[in-house]
This record gives sequence, structure tokens and C-alpha cells, in this order.
Amino acid sequence: MSKTPYLCIAQDVILGRDIKIGPFVNLYGCEIGDACTIGAFVEIQAGAVVGQKVKIQSHSFICSGVVIEDEAFIGHGVMFINDKYPRSTTPGGKKQGPEDWVCQSTRIGRRASIGSNATILGGVVVGEEAVVGAGSLVARDVPPWAVVAGNPANVLRYLKGE
Repeated sequence: MSKTPYLCIAQDVILGRDIKIGPFVNLYGCEIGDACTIGAFVEIQAGAVVGQKVKIQSHSFICSGVVIEDEAFIGHGVMFINDKYPRSTTPGGKKQGPEDWVCQSTRIGRRASIGSNATILGGVVVGEEAVVGAGSLVARDVPPWAVVAGNPANVLRYLKGE
């Protein structure tokens, strides 16, 4: 791990070896595998799991429920969403707590690449070696080896035969 100033790494974070972390990073309750690179201004929330040799570029947000498998690439400003119906309060007007919503899981497959400024909705699986184009909205599963782009993201082609 680098000795970069302005880091907020909670004591409950599980960090692997040889991790490079940029400044202004916020990590809590998550697990980061060996040989990862995490850029500046990244937040990784409790319950998120990042595999080995993953590269997460600056300004990305990895929320609870996200699993990023080994050797994946997360571009600049990628946003993950884990709540299908986000609300600040309950129908009765009380501030929502953990019991008032369902965290949706998301999985990014091994060696998948997510382009800058993509948004990945909760409950989605991005398959192994898939590529998500910059600025895309991923609202449904992406097959392995697929190249997807757009809003919503659609398959453009495959990098390898199915």
C-alpha cells in the first residue's frame, strides 16, 4: 500500500498486498485483493469485494453488494447502483435505515472492462472479458466477451465466439 496522504481507510477493510492507492480515497468494510490500483477520489463501501489485479480509475463509486472479479478494469467516474427504488424516508416519513431497503448484488466478471462514466444498475452481471463502452447505462446482464454500449447498453459485437 502506498503512503499517500488524505486516505480514509477504516479498520474493518481487508487489504491485500502490493496495493497502490491514490489520494482522497474512502474505503470502509470492503475487501481489496492483491496488486490492485485504486485511483484518486474513489469510494468503496462496506460489503464490496474487489479481486486481484483490478484497476479502478479516479472518481469511481463502488457501492455495497458489488463484486469485481480478478483483473477487471473500472474506468474513470464509473457509478454502481445498488438500490432499485432509492428513497430518503419510509412511506411514513421516517428516515430510512438498513431494514427499509434491499441491496441488489452486482458482479463484474474476470477481465471485464467498464468504460469511463458508465452506470451499472443493481442486480446486473457483466460477464467475463466483456467490454462496456464509455457513458453506457447497463440495465441488464452483459454476456461474456460481449462489447456493449449505449443507453440502455446493447450488444454491438462479440470479442470471441460464443
